[in-house]
Amino acid sequence: QVHLVESGGGLVQAGGFLRLSCAASGNIARVNDMDWYRQAPGKQRELVATITRGGVTKYADSVKDRFTISRDNAKKTVSLQMNSLRPEDTATYYCVAEIIDWLQSIATLYWGQGTQVTVSS
Repeated sequence: QVHLVESGGGLVQAGGFLRLSCAASGNIARVNDMDWYRQAPGKQRELVATITRGGVTKYADSVKDRFTISRDNAKKTVSLQMNSLRPEDTATYYCVAEIIDWLQSIATLYWGQGTQVTVSS
């Protein structure tokens, strides 16, 4: 069994910051790309940021220069530092990771349960 558990969401005023964290656990042989998605009510799910195992990052235009994704391969964690938050950043944020487990030895996409981020104006 593989699990992703997020933490760090909450309520913040516009201009503030939050840091989301996600930890992968279970029978993990390797963690490949790790991503953060978000979904606001009535909107499509959006890829916010992604980071490869080697540390190459990519961001949605809407969060570029405000959000920073990072990871710790040894701890199997990924974080999202969110600065200069805006009301339009309000959404449920999901951690996603492509993981190869010891049992099946195939890459599978796993999702966390989501953490709510609310930015007030």
